[in-house]
Amino acid sequence: MGFKCGIVGLPNVGKSTLFNALTQTAAAAAENFPFCTIEPNVGVVPVPDPRLETCARIGKSAQIIPTQLTFVDIAGLVRGASQGEGLGNQFLAHIREVDAIIHVLRCFEDSDVTHVDGRVDPLADAETIETELMLADLESVERRIPALVKKVRGNDEDARRDVALLERAAAALREGRPARTVELAEDEREPYRRLQLITAKPVLYVCNVEESAAATGNELSARVAGKAAAEGVPCVVISAAIEAEIAQLDPDERSIFLEEIGLTETGLSRIIRAGYELLELITYFTVGPKEARAWTIEKGTKAPQAAGVIHTDFEKGFIRAEAIGYDAYVAHGGESGAKEAGKARLEGKEYVVQDGDILHFRFNT
Repeated sequence: MGFKCGIVGLPNVGKSTLFNALTQTAAAAAENFPFCTIEPNVGVVPVPDPRLETCARIGKSAQIIPTQLTFVDIAGLVRGASQGEGLGNQFLAHIREVDAIIHVLRCFEDSDVTHVDGRVDPLADAETIETELMLADLESVERRIPALVKKVRGNDEDARRDVALLERAAAALREGRPARTVELAEDEREPYRRLQLITAKPVLYVCNVEESAAATGNELSARVAGKAAAEGVPCVVISAAIEAEIAQLDPDERSIFLEEIGLTETGLSRIIRAGYELLELITYFTVGPKEARAWTIEKGTKAPQAAGVIHTDFEKGFIRAEAIGYDAYVAHGGESGAKEAGKARLEGKEYVVQDGDILHFRFNT
C-alpha cells in the first residue's frame, strides 16, 4: 500500500529545495520565482529505522530493504488559488490525492530571495494556505450536498450519513475551522476520510530556517511551534539549504558534518519519521538469509491484512502468523534463540500486529 505526503507552501519558501534534498535528486526546479514547479514531482524515500539493520545483522541477511514513504512536491499556491488564481486548479487537484500535508513555512530573512507578499511572516503564510484550502473544501461540500440529498430521498443510507458528515464539515468551515477539527465517532472516521476533504487531512508544519539556526530554531520558528502546539499538530525545524548540502555527502562525511553543526540527525530524517507518525503507521519486519525487509501498515492492522501487504495470496490463504517481538528477537540473538526462550508466538486472524514485530506467515495457496 502506498502512503503519500504532499509538500505545500507559498512560492520561494524552500519547498522544492527541501524536496530535492528529500529525494536526493534535482527533479524539482528550485528557482527564485513563483510557479517553477509546474507539475507535481514524486519521490519515494526510505523511512530511517535502525531496527532493520539490527535485524539484518542478527539474521545474517544478504540484503536490506527499508519501508518507504512517497512525497509529492506540489506547485506553490498563492492567495486566490481556491478561485483558480496562479496554478490553483492544478494545485487543488493534486493535493486531494495525498494522505497528509506538509506545510513548509519560510522562517528566514534573505533579501536575495523574494517573498510573494513582500514580507516574511510564517503565521500569515500558514493562514493564507489554510484559508485557500478551507475555501476550496467549502465550495466542494456545498456542491456535493444537493446531489446526495436526492439520493437520501431514495432511502440511500450511505448518502444520508455522508450528508450529515458534510453538513458538520460545512459548519466548521464557515466558522473558519478546518475540516479536521470536526469531532467524529469511531465509526464515522473512515466514511469521513473517504469524503477526501483537503483540510481533513493530517498536517505537519516544517519551519525552514537559516543555516545558523538549523540546530536551535529562531524567533519565527518558535512562533510556528506555538501555533502547532495549540493545534495539536507536529512541527519540525530544518534548514533546507543545509539539507540539500548534506544530501550530497557520503554517510561518513554526513555524520561529521552533522556533529560540526550541532545536530544528531538530519532534518529530513525527522520529517520522514514525523510523516510516518502523522499517518499513524507502524513497521513490521520479515527476516531471512536472503533479505531483511520492513513493511508499512496502519496502526490496528490485523495479521491477515498485514500479510496482504506482502501479497494478496497471503491474506486470502492466511492460516496463522509466527510472531516475535523486536526486543525479544534482539535479546535472544534471533529467531532460533527466541523460540528456545519461548518468546515466539503463533497468532491467528484476530491478532493486531505490533510495531517492530518480526513475522513469518503461514498460508494456503
